[in-house]
Amino acid sequence: MSKIYDPGVEGAKMSFKDAMSYGDYLGLNAILNAQHPLSDAHDEMLFIIQHQASEVWMRLIIHELTQARLAIREGNLPQAFKMLTRVARIFEQLNGAWDVLRTMTPSEYTAFRDDLGASSGFQSMQYRLIEFMLGNRNPNQMKVHDHDEVAHKLLVDELARPSLYAEAIAHLCRELGETSPAPQLQSPHQADPAIQACWKRVYENVQDHWPLYELAEKLVDLEDYFRRWRFNHVTTVERVIGFKLGTGGTAGVSYLRKMLEVELFPELWNLRGEL
Repeated sequence: MSKIYDPGVEGAKMSFKDAMSYGDYLGLNAILNAQHPLSDAHDEMLFIIQHQASEVWMRLIIHELTQARLAIREGNLPQAFKMLTRVARIFEQLNGAWDVLRTMTPSEYTAFRDDLGASSGFQSMQYRLIEFMLGNRNPNQMKVHDHDEVAHKLLVDELARPSLYAEAIAHLCRELGETSPAPQLQSPHQADPAIQACWKRVYENVQDHWPLYELAEKLVDLEDYFRRWRFNHVTTVERVIGFKLGTGGTAGVSYLRKMLEVELFPELWNLRGEL
């Protein structure tokens, strides 16, 4: 039986021949050897690491949203609040990363852009899964994932279950004694006057509905940070490539600007003008 290491007695451990090290636990060999630039351009390493790091953070977002959705369904709002707050702060972290990428000039990006081929952030399965989980569901965008059976199945499975916002609406209606509408599984969530009226009741009687009020504000906070991330994405792309087409064939900045108009939780934003 192996001896249990006691740092208080033995001090800093220096030999890891027969023990798990920091690098072992984090799988750092795999992570730090996952950058394979296709050109000699100095800035391609920045580009790769920026996007890899974003994908790792998105992996955590999916992990948190999955549990938050379950917590809302089970009525465990305090647990959901912690996770939704964490997701908002992850988007804040992702937001700051654009400041690093913006240190790359158009000339520096042009030096390796052709090496990207048709690859594009538009093809990020995790980003699409996050949008599907939050309620912005466009099944037409799944075609880009047809070549990846595992990724495609994850998206198909997500479309078969209520989004996080659909679960929030269902909980809202249960608490207010209202009939919950059928969740919009296969399409982007559209504003519903009946749902907005329910949220309005919460905001007009905050003390009587404090948990629902806090849930609403956690959702607004999350979308606030998500919108900032999208906006900084647009300005970064415009600063680096202007209005050229994206590498994957999208309209680039024009497409991204259109995405800024998408509201994840429209009733929560619309009711503000009524209060």
